Amino acid sequence: MKVHETRSHAHMSSDEQKKGNMRKHKAEGKLPEAEQSPKKAKSEKDSVNGTGDEYKEFCKAVEENLSVDQIKEVLETNGQDCSAPEETLLAQCQDLLFYGALDKCPLCGGNLICDNEKRFVCGGEISEWCSCVFSTKSPPRKEEPIKLPDSVLNSAISDLIKKHQDPKTRPKRELSSDKPFAGMMISLMGRLTRTHQYWKNKIEKHGGKVSNSVKGVTCLVVSPAERERGGSSKLVEAMEQGLPVVSEAWLIDSIEKQEAQPLEAYDVVSDLSVEGKGIPWDKQDPSEEAVESLSAELKMFGKRGVYRDTKLEESGGKIFEKDGLLYNCAFSLCDLGKGRNEYCIMQLVTVPESNLNMYFKRGKVGDDPNAEERLEEWEDEEEAIKEFARLFEEITGNEFEPWEREKKIQKKPHKFFPIDMDDGIDVRSGALGLRQLGVASAHCKLDSFVANFLKVVCGQEIYKYALMELGLDPPDLPMGMLTDIHLKRCEEVLLEFVEKLKTTKESGQKAEAMWADFSSRWFSLMHSTRPMRLHDFNELADHAASAFETVRDINTASRLVGDMRGDTLDDPLSDRYNKLGCKISVVDKESEDYKMIVKYLETTYEPVKVSDVAYSATVVNVFAVESKAIPSLDDIKKLPNKVLLWCGSRSSNLLRHIYKGFLPAVCSLPVPGYMFGRAIVCSDAAAEAARYGFTAVDRPEGFLVLAVASLGEEVKEFTSPPEDTKTLEEKKVGVKGLGRKKTEESEHFMWRDDIKVPCGKLVPSEHKDSPLEYNEYAVYDPKQTSIRFLVEVKYEEKETEIVDVEPE
Repeated sequence: MKVHETRSHAHMSSDEQKKGNMRKHKAEGKLPEAEQSPKKAKSEKDSVNGTGDEYKEFCKAVEENLSVDQIKEVLETNGQDCSAPEETLLAQCQDLLFYGALDKCPLCGGNLICDNEKRFVCGGEISEWCSCVFSTKSPPRKEEPIKLPDSVLNSAISDLIKKHQDPKTRPKRELSSDKPFAGMMISLMGRLTRTHQYWKNKIEKHGGKVSNSVKGVTCLVVSPAERERGGSSKLVEAMEQGLPVVSEAWLIDSIEKQEAQPLEAYDVVSDLSVEGKGIPWDKQDPSEEAVESLSAELKMFGKRGVYRDTKLEESGGKIFEKDGLLYNCAFSLCDLGKGRNEYCIMQLVTVPESNLNMYFKRGKVGDDPNAEERLEEWEDEEEAIKEFARLFEEITGNEFEPWEREKKIQKKPHKFFPIDMDDGIDVRSGALGLRQLGVASAHCKLDSFVANFLKVVCGQEIYKYALMELGLDPPDLPMGMLTDIHLKRCEEVLLEFVEKLKTTKESGQKAEAMWADFSSRWFSLMHSTRPMRLHDFNELADHAASAFETVRDINTASRLVGDMRGDTLDDPLSDRYNKLGCKISVVDKESEDYKMIVKYLETTYEPVKVSDVAYSATVVNVFAVESKAIPSLDDIKKLPNKVLLWCGSRSSNLLRHIYKGFLPAVCSLPVPGYMFGRAIVCSDAAAEAARYGFTAVDRPEGFLVLAVASLGEEVKEFTSPPEDTKTLEEKKVGVKGLGRKKTEESEHFMWRDDIKVPCGKLVPSEHKDSPLEYNEYAVYDPKQTSIRFLVEVKYEEKETEIVDVEPE
């Protein structure tokens, strides 16, 4: 079973990989121009019409006879953009005079330009968040004579130019339509952001083929998670053969740019060496910023956090505060139309016996060495404040004080948007570090098993890992310490877009523009190391809805855990346990409850498949939970139609569940986990919950939740997403989604008198076309659910092969 904040396990993103980094992410389509090596495509249309040589001669004549001023005059007279470099302006003018003036962009009305002989693109904006994404090989042109200024009419080539005045006789220009993977054989491996079947279809659509082996392939596309698990035999074989091993971003960028990108720019294993069957990997040079590594320290923990790179905290530095304002701002800018993903930091820092310090940093995410960075001392406090406010307005296009006092802000095109940090400590900084865990556990007065559980949920690792999987782990910004206002803004943007999707009839490039605009908005608010252009409901669920729920829950954990960086001898684990307001106890392994839970898991479990490896799950411990925030067993027993069900959750979300109980899904989407609207979703199959409780191949421990859900007097059954989820939400009826597999009903039994346990062997159901693999149950009122047990499980690699079932 699953709780909505956690979609399918471990979404290691597409946009991974910068050389030398542990995870080498690239934001989608963000390869700097200097790194590209595009091939000049010969126009198929030119070849057919015999205009190729003619066009070359025409271009040569224009270049030799028209000045830069004349070229600009031609473009301006015909309503074209003249802001590009001279070389580009020349190419634009040559195209215009030979083929006719380009018409406006059909998406946003902006000006079209030819991008390196590969495609025509738009230089306008879809919205204040996103530049236009229109792209074509056959652009619209004005069906009218070209307007020629007098200086061109009187030039030596006026007669040559006039030959192309008539729109009816002009040749039509279409750039090459060669497919980017033509003639390539590509092999896939590991947990990619999209399924292997998805990429197989995409690769074949764009001219390539997919091979299950590495023999004779062009390259091997892998997930960076393969580095963390030590690599598989497939990766070793590829390296031994000297084959290129690249990130998923190579596929994404090649498709978007409609040309195979240089393989070396997406290499993921150049720093690995083969030793026997294993592949050890060298850690980065300490002098280089491993900005996307799990080992990277968070540089700013919250609104009062002095940015680590200033080194001012070591001298007693603190964020400057005056008239109730903290002078510490963080900004994000994600424009997927332009391929921009940037951040900015501004701080005023006071240091004892020193002047006021102003710190400013701005750069591309993942490119720390090339960031603009300066630290300045200011003798005049008022002047420093004025400069801070001026920089804020320059960065955002808005005034500083209205933002800080009232959170008034208006996004401006090409400007940054503030990430609204809260006054607290991000759990990735405030929780226990690896070196503190043992000492804290040893000095804890709680039961040793309970202390070990607290050690997990009060440690930094699970939160770092969760945000890393979601690509929301930039070390520069505290995504685990955001204000409720910022989280509410994110939720509103998501819900607004979900509603828009329900009524939109857009298709083609208009639909692409709509998704690109939302994706830019989303990843500006949810600052990411690897933003991507979302395309469908599944991606929206994985990278927006689930991501939001996880960040929300981690923020709750940050406030509960607080600052544990001090003395661990004072038993901080017991202190946090008391703050939870709950009782957690170990279930005796000889008890009937323990035996029932083990049977329930073993009977309804199927191995989790990751790449080509299957993982079994075994019960390590079971914890009984009684929380003030959750209905007690006695309370829930008073309600009708009760079922004991599985919930899958990242470990990073457990503290919130125990502390405040389950929350309904953030939105309604026609995909598993969200298809019943804003509901709390559970399953009768441990196999479903295990998909979300699974952490990573090198972190085999996880937790599944067992909760009692009261389905109410009325239960509605569905085999497809309901059209109207709002009615279900309002009436708070119980829902059962019928999956392609069900538990054998004859094996079900009752627990605690009247609570049904749907424990039975998984068998095929009659609902073969259901979008759900296993049964899902949904309730709409948190008071209808009661968390009873936390089941600690260990995932172990199985040698036997199983049928590859893609995550829902």
